[in-house]
Amino acid sequence: MKFSKRKVEQPEINLIPFIDVLLVVLIFLMLSTTYSKFTELQVKLPAADTEQSKDYPKEIIVAVGSDGRYAVGKQAVDGKGVQPVAALLREAAGGAKNTVVVISADALASHQSVITVMEAARLAGLSQITFAAQQSQ
Repeated sequence: MKFSKRKVEQPEINLIPFIDVLLVVLIFLMLSTTYSKFTELQVKLPAADTEQSKDYPKEIIVAVGSDGRYAVGKQAVDGKGVQPVAALLREAAGGAKNTVVVISADALASHQSVITVMEAARLAGLSQITFAAQQSQ
């Protein structure tokens, strides 16, 4: 009797079931994860820990009051819109594009008031903006 040799098959790893299981685990983790909500956070602004305040070569300080009034440098802005603030920023910058706008907003100032100053700086061609804050105690 003549017996033929069996061919030895090499084991093959099939990755498709492994990928399917990983996708199911990923979907499970995404659905079961809880996300923190911003309404649950207790936030106190504008206090910050600062190591050292930087002195900028040319800076314009824009003060924002809690009632929505603005002051560019030491000059009060007439009106509460974007255009009057932008005009005073252009005048204070004197055409220099590397001027830094420092927004010093009251802790009770509205978010819209700060956004108005940022928009005015954009219209004036000033792209470097920073915020002033008190050092936390």
